Amino acid sequence: MPEMPEVEALRAFLAKNLVGRAVVRADLAAIAALKTFAVPLSALHGMEVTGVERHGKFLAIDVDGTWLAFHLARAGWLTWHDPVPATSVRPGKGPLALRVAFDGDPDPVGFSLTEAGTQKHLSVYVVAELAEVPGITRLGPDPLAAGFTRNDFAAVLTEHARTQVKGLLKDQSVLAGIGNAYSDEILQAARLSPFKLAGSLTDDEVTGLFEAIRTELTSAIDRAVGEKPANLKDGKRSTMRVHGRKGEACPTCGTPIAEVSFADSFLNYCPRCQTGGKLLADRRLSKLLK
Repeated sequence: MPEMPEVEALRAFLAKNLVGRAVVRADLAAIAALKTFAVPLSALHGMEVTGVERHGKFLAIDVDGTWLAFHLARAGWLTWHDPVPATSVRPGKGPLALRVAFDGDPDPVGFSLTEAGTQKHLSVYVVAELAEVPGITRLGPDPLAAGFTRNDFAAVLTEHARTQVKGLLKDQSVLAGIGNAYSDEILQAARLSPFKLAGSLTDDEVTGLFEAIRTELTSAIDRAVGEKPANLKDGKRSTMRVHGRKGEACPTCGTPIAEVSFADSFLNYCPRCQTGGKLLADRRLSKLLK
């Protein structure tokens, strides 16, 4: 799943390549992906891009005051075209969800949104105001926002004292932009068990977790911004220290990275750095028995 660093890199790329260009056409291939109908996609035709914003994991393109917003979900991605393929877009069962073309010299440029797999959760919105996008209005604070302080973070932990820190970091209504992969990286950097309760953290642990969030996300954004969209997935995988590294040596202490599997996801952690040498129980069976 694209998380804050990759989405921020996509925002920067689109801003660089789209601002000042006019929409030539917007073709929907997956009808279910479009979640709004009051403003049709065709309303964007001929309008100029004036900005691109990121809200959590949402991207929002400002097209002369009308917004084209989208969320790539778990298996979605953005592919850049220069030039845009000449083949027509037809609704079907393939991975293509949306293709948008913008004026170019001499040929139109643009992007496609695609989604792998059979579970389709990629979502597209065409709205007059971003407040009309439910997922954006539900977002918690951006942990990298200049005004978000350590004390603000401590207040969030207190409010969700009975929540495990792994789940808290991933909850978009609590903190915007962090997902499964970077939460593993953050918790390893902070040397915290993913199952530790937010309310049980000491003052030093709160400070360490806050600093780990900002350091890990800032470093990942610095690495990602400037890369082409096609390189972002591999770039993310190659820089993970613990996520997706089951059995490999922890870069901090050399202990083999462990894994906890759930019904539809997994987490990775270092037993020595994070859980005092204890291996955490696999959660797949207990999930299925509920």
